[in-house]
Amino acid sequence: MTDPRSPATLLVVDDSATKRYLLVSWLSRAGFTVHEAETGGEALTRLLELPVDLVVLDVKLPDMNGFEVCEQIKTDSRYGVLPVIHVSAHAVDVVDRAQGLNRGADAYLVEPIEPDELIATVQAVLRYYRARKRAELLAERMVKLAEATLAINSAPTLPALLAAAAEGAQEIFGSPVVVAAETSEGESLAAVGRPATIRRWPVPGQPVTVGSLVRSDEPADWDVTEWPEDETVVAVAAARLRVDRPPVYVAVPGRSQTPGFPVLRQLSQAVAAAVEAQRSYDEEHRIAVTLQRSLLQSRLPDVPGLQVGVLYEPAGAQTEVGGDFYELTVVGDHLLVAIGDVAGHSLHAATVMAEIRHAVRAYAIEGHSPGEVLELVNRFMRAVLPTDSATLCLLTLEPSTGHIRMATAGHLPPLVHVDGEVRFLEPRGALLGIAAPRRAELEFDLPPGGTLVLYTDGLIERRDTDIDEGLNALAACAAEVEPDLDAFCRRLHTQLSGPGDQADDIAVVAVRRTA
Repeated sequence: MTDPRSPATLLVVDDSATKRYLLVSWLSRAGFTVHEAETGGEALTRLLELPVDLVVLDVKLPDMNGFEVCEQIKTDSRYGVLPVIHVSAHAVDVVDRAQGLNRGADAYLVEPIEPDELIATVQAVLRYYRARKRAELLAERMVKLAEATLAINSAPTLPALLAAAAEGAQEIFGSPVVVAAETSEGESLAAVGRPATIRRWPVPGQPVTVGSLVRSDEPADWDVTEWPEDETVVAVAAARLRVDRPPVYVAVPGRSQTPGFPVLRQLSQAVAAAVEAQRSYDEEHRIAVTLQRSLLQSRLPDVPGLQVGVLYEPAGAQTEVGGDFYELTVVGDHLLVAIGDVAGHSLHAATVMAEIRHAVRAYAIEGHSPGEVLELVNRFMRAVLPTDSATLCLLTLEPSTGHIRMATAGHLPPLVHVDGEVRFLEPRGALLGIAAPRRAELEFDLPPGGTLVLYTDGLIERRDTDIDEGLNALAACAAEVEPDLDAFCRRLHTQLSGPGDQADDIAVVAVRRTA
């Protein structure tokens, strides 16, 4: 981008050496860099070779007239947007001046010309064209800013967000860029280049109040990237939305900026808003995961005649945490086993999960059967948590006989593995949180060596496949059961969850009756 404060470069085109000498002398003394051409063809060639800002063009030339030269300059995209001033001692009447202006000239001067008039006309035309270029550049950058903002707000993680911001900024300004911010854990990250790379890099510390500002730093202060060799100033936009949050920074070469830094400021503010949203989400996700893990059992009961294995995996970092839970508790001479899933994905879902889990244990310890416990928990939810719902599978298992009493509230069917054969049980019952008939109980005996598997929907459900496909895949994976049930649960998770971050929490409980 041409610096509006830098002297302009002009091309004077005239076949008269004396007249050309006068024009060049006047313009050079005014501070312009001036090149010369004698014919129209020479001028068109030199314009392709030299960085010219304006053409002073005679009308009467030996090879072609100035009107034709001007028209070619204005219509040929190779010359860009270039202003032309006609100067003539012969074509001086109204018809000639009108023709010159109609064919593209920006001004028309007739001789004799005073030096001050020529210089003032050149400066006026240059002011207009430079203002026009700045307006066009600003409009182009604003379009690219909108595209970059969309990419920034679509990023699933903070590193991806910073990378999108760096790539978008480089597309906007056409120069090296650094975008830096702190994670919610206090780690400083900088995105550099295109395609962007993420580096751990301490941001140069200077006080930044709430709001946004643009300051000038030395390139050496931002040595995380290589700046142009002739760059002496780095423009750094800092934006901060809250006093208790660290600012974000966008650093670009100073000469790439227009007065007032309008696009750089808006970009830094867009990045700051997106980073703040990402930090808030990361913090809530971390709190929810911590809450879930703190509520899960740190130690499983040791029950003679039974082996147990469990697995809990929270959703991937870019998704909201859910309300999956499990419970294994000895109540009298029975093992109480429960697994459930609260509807929704948020910190609220995790807190509802805790309330349901405690209610299940409390009602079970009072001696109620699985069906009665579900009925009591359903009343509790409708009274205390009227806007929430959950699925739950609950059973009691007598270790000595293998007798199981089971009731379910809208949960996925448990799987039983006996002597190499796999089948799904089919207890019936509406989910918790709605008015529904009492959930019926299912009773059966688990033989020695048999394994019962309970799980939540994150293990088998996928957005792009039918749930029956997930159930069939689970049955195939459970055709063999490892001696170590924890290893068995891990294998189910590995084989069924697939590559990449999982979209939902996963809980698995496996219980085997030993010989």
